[in-house]
Amino acid sequence: MGSSRNSTDQKPPTPPAATKRADARRSIEAIVQAAAVCLGRNPEASLSEIARAAGVGRVTLYGHFSSRAEVVDAAMSRALEQGNEALEGVDLTGDPRRALARYIEASWHLVDQARALLVAAQRELPPGRIRELHAGPAARVETLVARGRAEGVFRTDLPISWMVNVLHAVMHSAAEEIRAGRLTSEHAAGHITATALAAFTPPGKPVPEAGQDSARGADDGAP
Repeated sequence: MGSSRNSTDQKPPTPPAATKRADARRSIEAIVQAAAVCLGRNPEASLSEIARAAGVGRVTLYGHFSSRAEVVDAAMSRALEQGNEALEGVDLTGDPRRALARYIEASWHLVDQARALLVAAQRELPPGRIRELHAGPAARVETLVARGRAEGVFRTDLPISWMVNVLHAVMHSAAEEIRAGRLTSEHAAGHITATALAAFTPPGKPVPEAGQDSARGADDGAP
């Protein structure tokens, strides 16, 4: 009787296939995390460096990722997923210009943290794939720009998609300027905001300054 009860209480062994799948998931997770760290320090980090940082061999890495581009893609995808979660907390209500300034401030912090990883992505991935990876942030800006146009504070003579791409390009240009030593990270968000406000303001209307108080002042003086 006792022997029968003990055998009933025992957990059945985990099937070998399930164990392999769990091991594979752990390896992939370790590789993606290591890639984000290594490429975040050096966009030219080798796959051997990434494998060592992940605690796996090159054979294991190549068993999950067939090329360096796939590793970079996975690391960039993870960074943007985490960035999207952070951007969900940004208040985009109220004056669209002030909301745009808040969005740029939050977005720039994320871009600044991932500057080297972004360089690796630009070297390894086609432009279309990079745009696809940025679809989440782009959708937020599209919604904000559409609202600003409806409220008369953003221009309507250019396509929304063009305006969103302008902001995307300016942010990435800021990262390049910092890498080249021509801009400091502390000033980047202000430069990006000033550039975007100048680009988005309807022709013939005064361009508000980048500061939120200035944007409010422009509202008060608007016709």
